[in-house]
Amino acid sequence: MALLHTPAASPTQAIELPESRPRHIAIIMDGNGRWAKSRGLPRAAGHRQGKDNLRRILEACVEFGVEILTIYAFSTENWERPPAEVKTLMTILNLVLDQEVKKLHKNGVQVRHIGKMDGVPTHLKDKILHACEYTKDNTRLILNVAFNYGGRDEIVQAVRHIVEEGHPPEAITEHLISQHMYTGDLPDPDLIIRTSGELRISNFLIWQGAYSEYYATPVYWPDFDREELRKALVEYGHRRRRFGMTDEQISE
Repeated sequence: MALLHTPAASPTQAIELPESRPRHIAIIMDGNGRWAKSRGLPRAAGHRQGKDNLRRILEACVEFGVEILTIYAFSTENWERPPAEVKTLMTILNLVLDQEVKKLHKNGVQVRHIGKMDGVPTHLKDKILHACEYTKDNTRLILNVAFNYGGRDEIVQAVRHIVEEGHPPEAITEHLISQHMYTGDLPDPDLIIRTSGELRISNFLIWQGAYSEYYATPVYWPDFDREELRKALVEYGHRRRRFGMTDEQISE
């Protein structure tokens, strides 16, 4: 089956989706380890299952008309995990880069890396850069992979670049800072989803998510399938986004 095979939607499926849908979804893919533990499996098995689940979510995003998907793959703090687990995560990323990039390209997915390259093994860095260059002209779906990423560090890097460019203090605005973020040419996420039931953002898109809608589900990431994504979109469709204004102002 093609990586992004999109099944034809039935009339019932079309009715089940709200008219108001997010262009940009971001996901904190949490719960791989607990998914494995609940089944008596090693944590590595959960991470591998989580990798495989990404394919389902990519297909569902295309089906549901999502234009941009940002996934939290590995944070700057994840280096502090047990060395064996870090090694497993690096191995999985290496497999994804070896096995999936051509399929992603064939199906029109543009891969982008957001995060730092500091500390990333050279062979992985080269593969990441190749994936981004190889798929850069694709337009069906933008996939931002937040790898070695931290929201606070992203802001620090943006401010440093602004200073290096010589901008005077009075020229520094929210718009200028936004332009210097990793996602500077993209709209901010409309919806941020966290799986596994945790209720924190874990240093993820803390600038871009200022007015995002948040959706938390107890479902572990390996079990977060097309139907679970649909539920999130339905919930999003019930939200009223005010951006600091009142209902009356929005209705005008």
